[in-house]
Amino acid sequence: MTVPNVVMLSPGFPLEMAYFTRALAEVGATVIGVGDQPVGVLPPEARAALAHYEHVSLADEDAVIAALRGLSRHARIDQVECLWEPYMVLAARIREELGLPGMTVAQTWPFRDKELMKQVLDAAGIRTPRHASTGTNAGIYAAAEQIGYPLIIKPIAGAGSADTYRVDSLAELETVLPMIGHVETVSVEEFIEAEEFTYDTICGAGDILYDNVSWYRPRPLQARSHEWISPQTVALRDLDRAELVAGIEMGHQVITALGFTAGFTHMEWYRKADGEVVFGEIGARPPGARTVDVMNYACDADLFRTWAAAVLTGRAEPVARPYNAASIFKRARGSGHIDRVEGLDRLLAEHGDSVCVLDLLPVGAHRRDWRATLISDGMIILRDPDLDRLVTIADRFGSELQLYAR
Repeated sequence: MTVPNVVMLSPGFPLEMAYFTRALAEVGATVIGVGDQPVGVLPPEARAALAHYEHVSLADEDAVIAALRGLSRHARIDQVECLWEPYMVLAARIREELGLPGMTVAQTWPFRDKELMKQVLDAAGIRTPRHASTGTNAGIYAAAEQIGYPLIIKPIAGAGSADTYRVDSLAELETVLPMIGHVETVSVEEFIEAEEFTYDTICGAGDILYDNVSWYRPRPLQARSHEWISPQTVALRDLDRAELVAGIEMGHQVITALGFTAGFTHMEWYRKADGEVVFGEIGARPPGARTVDVMNYACDADLFRTWAAAVLTGRAEPVARPYNAASIFKRARGSGHIDRVEGLDRLLAEHGDSVCVLDLLPVGAHRRDWRATLISDGMIILRDPDLDRLVTIADRFGSELQLYAR
């Protein structure tokens, strides 16, 4: 069998990309990296996996395509992969320019443009929030009047909850407008009062080969609004729970409507108090903030390799799910450098068997800007087969473990 030559865009950034790059090589690909980072600063996992590296600005699409055209005269290129959202359209353009299989530009745009995404799903009969997109303040005012309060304003091509605001009144809207002035086009949406979940998949050859549901505690928008919160993401063991069935069914419908066939997807959805499920958004990428690690601990698996096998062969080994797993992100109290950590020894003595990862900033380190990174000043990953017990332990780490800075 011919060994495929696979181009990986941005093989070392963000950091988890290095593990996907390594997985491609482990599963049998010859990996060609293309990225902004000098080769010497690539994470060692990525650097060791690459057969060749092109150091070129990914923001310069023409330069990237020219570099790959030149390379293709000396080495066959079979496939292009990209798991970092800003450059997925670039990956699609490379496929079109070089005549390679995979998602086209037209197929990729609905995963990047939140308004176009919802238009496609509206046409498929999937319940989405009432929505509009605009690039002007006048358009935002008009959309707010039509949709009604409360509403959400966010970038149409954003990721996570950056530049995302809940607005409950005209007065709040006027306060928010200056904060989003740098965003070229925004989506204005109905705010859905509900619990928030994810539906994550790895697909190959048109089939869902692995899926995951995570539960956000609390909703990300609430977590990013209050510094004192220790946000949690809980990967759930039992996907046949009654409250998840409709959301998973909607996830299947979304993937079908968008024509997605191979790779990772990360979808967010809402479950209202009356049981109605509403689509949030979807990316053709894995979840961030080390959630793939959380999913790995829930499954005792290597989902980086599951993804690599899926995109290279269309198949993957079945993945069991013996645990629930949770990440808890910690934000230090105070400002400046980490001065002390309280509560950790007691929690480890009582619940150390549940701790998979303990990654806190050390004493003396300068605390991070909690608004700029969900991981903030550190994280803990826990797991337990029993969901109620896991949530109880996670809440103790959220409330009793404290970092202080001064």
